[in-house]
Amino acid sequence: MTGFASSPPAVKEWRLNVYLCEHDPDTTARLVLDTGDNVLESHAEARRSPYDRAMPEIGDELAAGRALIAMGRMLLRAADGDMKATGAADTDAPVPLWLPRE
Repeated sequence: MTGFASSPPAVKEWRLNVYLCEHDPDTTARLVLDTGDNVLESHAEARRSPYDRAMPEIGDELAAGRALIAMGRMLLRAADGDMKATGAADTDAPVPLWLPRE
């Protein structure tokens, strides 16, 4: 037997709440992420073209997807800042996950 003791994996639970609000033709998504240490919030919206058929689930998907991308970028920026604060070697800025228009 080797001298390495295995420890149980650290398990964390983060809670993500997604709130969708539809006022035809606009859908707004608000995301709230609670990590236990921090709470982050992102927003995004989608707008249906007046020439398209009303299908609320598409607006929900677009608005929520855009808000999730924005949340991902917030998390990457937070990690970058934390790494710099600990004296980690210079890191490149996080790569954009989407076009600037969200």
